[in-house]
Amino acid sequence: MSDHLSGTRAVADPAIDLTDLYAFPSPSRPGRLVLVLNVFPSARPGALFSDAAAYRFRVRPASVSTREAGTLFDVGTEEFALTCTFSAPTGQDGDSGQRGTCVLPSGEPVSFPVNDERGGEGDGVHCYAGLRLDPFFMDVAKEVETRASRRLTFVAEGTNLLEGNDILTFVAELDAARVFGPAAGSVLAVAAETVTLGPYPIRLERLGRPEIKNILMSDNGVDTANKIVDLRDLYNEEDPFRLGPTHLDAYRSRLNANLAFFDGLDGKQDWTTRPDGTHPLTEPLLADFLVVDTAKPYAEDSFFEIERALLAGRPYTTCGGRSLDDDVIDTLYTLIVNAGNGPRVSDGVDGTVPALREFPYLAPANPNPPAEAAVIPKAAASR
Repeated sequence: MSDHLSGTRAVADPAIDLTDLYAFPSPSRPGRLVLVLNVFPSARPGALFSDAAAYRFRVRPASVSTREAGTLFDVGTEEFALTCTFSAPTGQDGDSGQRGTCVLPSGEPVSFPVNDERGGEGDGVHCYAGLRLDPFFMDVAKEVETRASRRLTFVAEGTNLLEGNDILTFVAELDAARVFGPAAGSVLAVAAETVTLGPYPIRLERLGRPEIKNILMSDNGVDTANKIVDLRDLYNEEDPFRLGPTHLDAYRSRLNANLAFFDGLDGKQDWTTRPDGTHPLTEPLLADFLVVDTAKPYAEDSFFEIERALLAGRPYTTCGGRSLDDDVIDTLYTLIVNAGNGPRVSDGVDGTVPALREFPYLAPANPNPPAEAAVIPKAAASR
């Protein structure tokens, strides 16, 4: 379920549970980059951001790699961070009174009230935070059944488990050239994280691409190297741009095993692994961040297009990144099951309420969300 409920810490504290990350050129304002970080799955009216954590976009310049080590991109060391913190609630009668403060890469703070669509503006940046409709869509039950039964069980008309659910979102629309400077270039690597406040921040969650933890690092009974530890909690502690050496072999083992497993779901093998079992997608996926080219115009269905083009040895044509209406589950499953060599693999859910074309981009919150919070079916946790 994208990155919803991706580990025990996230389940215990939904206010720091990163659910989705998006990065795309604005469809209505050329030259502007939109960054969206969603948290708090199945949020209710009155839901609050944590006042004990910082919510952070991390952006670094990137370029197509010329090395032959399996990675697709070289990521620079210079980093541009947008860090948002929130006050404790002060309001009454349904108004939380909570305020957000986003510190820009320049160090300038931008303050704004939560749930105010006007947001706050600083040097080239427009910020918003508040309750909105969850834009993610997926037939979670059929995806879980697919992994449990070891065959594709999606149907033509799927059921979006998250239909009508709300989340809390942090949106930053910015003039990329002005905020990052012309030297950063147009190709950017984008990740997000929540960390504790204080002089020694601890990473609570990290997020790059959708479904790395909940699908690709899930326990499907095929990884013989690790049958005990939930890798998602370990992975959440990792720096998005620099995986530590301690658990790296465990991540590689899980991805190699799972990617071979997914490749066989249609009864044939479309990916060629190395003699040692290394899958061609393992290293690209471990470089777990969105890559967006701000020089390309907005494209709705461009998730992983830059990476897919590089893997195929052709020029990429879209902005990459990930838009709010992007059908990432179909893209991901098609990639891992048939490498794009067969028909598109669809979960039968093609969208939900369309996103807005202008700030703050996410559709307004559902005032009457489902009575029961969306949960991943038990079969997912048992595998």
